[in-house]
Amino acid sequence: MALRNSQYDALMRYYQKLQLRNKHDQDERIREAYEKIPRLAQIDREIASASLQKARVLLGEPEGPDFNLNQRIRQLSQERTRLLISHGYPADYLRMQYACPICQDTGYVDNKKCICFRKAISEQLYTQSNIRELLYKTSFSNFSLDYYPEDMINQSTGLSARRTAQIALQKAHDFVRNFDHSFENLFFYGDTGTGKTFLSCCIARELLDSTHSVIYYSAFDLFDAFAKNTFSGTEESQDENDYILDCDLLIIDDLGTELTNSFVASQFFLCINERILRKKSTIISTNLTLGNFMDTYSERVFSRVSSSYTMIKLIGKDIRIQKKILGGN
Repeated sequence: MALRNSQYDALMRYYQKLQLRNKHDQDERIREAYEKIPRLAQIDREIASASLQKARVLLGEPEGPDFNLNQRIRQLSQERTRLLISHGYPADYLRMQYACPICQDTGYVDNKKCICFRKAISEQLYTQSNIRELLYKTSFSNFSLDYYPEDMINQSTGLSARRTAQIALQKAHDFVRNFDHSFENLFFYGDTGTGKTFLSCCIARELLDSTHSVIYYSAFDLFDAFAKNTFSGTEESQDENDYILDCDLLIIDDLGTELTNSFVASQFFLCINERILRKKSTIISTNLTLGNFMDTYSERVFSRVSSSYTMIKLIGKDIRIQKKILGGN
């Protein structure tokens, strides 16, 4: 699901308005040119008359001798072009002008979405993702392993912080590459500032650029949205709730920073469980240890996550602090 039906309909209305505007602009150009060069109107009438006369000849109702219609139209068109140029107009001044010449502002070419339509979809997806600001400087090419020290070792795996980050980066790349072919969820955990959100945003950017629907929520905003839908039940909140459950990728960031209670725990389970059933991918990031995560959200939630998510731990020193020390570089 790239766009909701209402968003698709809005795009199609945009193209319809564009076509109407193109026709209006063309009519205005023709009116102006006819006023300045009256012969242009005569030429168009002669082309129409010649076409009608040729049709009658073909139907066996000749009003005169047969003639070469294409040659006649070509002669008149050449005269029209000469008149336009001699009066300072472009040769194509009277033709329909399109914002996208490829699809002629229909959005489709041979029943396939035009590149302009795909760009419009991408723009819509970026707007609704809640993550546009975070993506300006976020990409896999900007993910630097230099912030992960070789001499910091994960005692449970024996791997260095840098090697651990390399593996996480590769899994993120694999997640994007296989997104349309296999169902997978990711669970990033580790200390503050170790790149969990950054990697999530790298994935989001790649998928948004390939017109997948991605939506980002901090844990606090996600559970606030669930509460609004549960206790107010407006059409807008229901629409948001449906989209949370059905978008191609849901990113839940900073899990554990929200005020946790039985409502939050139950909504969290319902959300991840429903998306698993629908085979819609989810990325979760948290600063909680796995033990704290289980204590906070119950064994049932922990069991569902641990069995359905690829667990990726990042270790290291806070990258934001390192950047400040280095003067923002």
